[in-house]
Amino acid sequence: MSDTPTLVQDPRQLRERAERQASNLPPLLARAEHLAGTVLLGDHGRRRPGMGDDFWQYRPVQPGDPRRWIDWRRSARSDERYVREREWQIAQSVMLWVDQAASMRFSSDKRLPEKSERGRLLALAIAILLIRGGERVGLTGTMLPPRHARNQILRLAEFFSVSETGDYGVPEHRAMIPNARALFVSDFLGGIDQVELALTKAADRGIRGVVLQVLDPSEESFPFKGRTIFQSVGGTLEHETLKANDLRARYLARLAERKDRLDTLCRATGWQYLIHHTDASAQSALLTIYQALDRGTA
Repeated sequence: MSDTPTLVQDPRQLRERAERQASNLPPLLARAEHLAGTVLLGDHGRRRPGMGDDFWQYRPVQPGDPRRWIDWRRSARSDERYVREREWQIAQSVMLWVDQAASMRFSSDKRLPEKSERGRLLALAIAILLIRGGERVGLTGTMLPPRHARNQILRLAEFFSVSETGDYGVPEHRAMIPNARALFVSDFLGGIDQVELALTKAADRGIRGVVLQVLDPSEESFPFKGRTIFQSVGGTLEHETLKANDLRARYLARLAERKDRLDTLCRATGWQYLIHHTDASAQSALLTIYQALDRGTA
């Protein structure tokens, strides 16, 4: 046995260090806290039967119910026997993947947020709502396992502050917890094969979730005309044309095909497909995502 002493870090020191590391992230963290605060969800209880402490309802005994479940006091007031059901309160794990590649750093107008800024904001605000409700939230992969402590929000904000170098992000599907829920956020304009692989592997583990495609409004309308140079945000791809308007129909057809592929893939794997545009309300998107994740628990 080794005589080397084990160093145990004071939890207060750990919290202070986490807060110091996140101190350079106040804009994102503050906006996420504010956004989460604008969504009134009431009691987090999901109003379905299961393990828990809060009474939900009485129901008649059904075949297979153990005898110990019977509430004899309630049953004595009628000719039927009743079971006292409690509200479902088991904290679940929610895994996040937010694309932080170069394509997400696009904005067609200085008055609009970058796709990455909006995606990170929505993901962090969702994490705040879920953690406040007692659920565990983490990142896909092995870097940040799901936890429900307040410090987890600071860690998530720290991870979201780091951008990737590639043009397009690849969904991380390693170490995903079986039967958890997940939220994937990206523009999903890169290779679709890796997205299909990630969702298929997740579905094999009983994981259901939401695919949120974040797009700039110009990516939907293709307003370009005349001589135009198209260059990827990462600088690795470039295409020049003298008649950009001639590309519009083909581009919109390809975009529609990509959306249909994502929607079909989500339906096949039990996920939900949502689209959000950066000129739309972040508050409305947050509520829609939250409700979609909640439906995924049924």
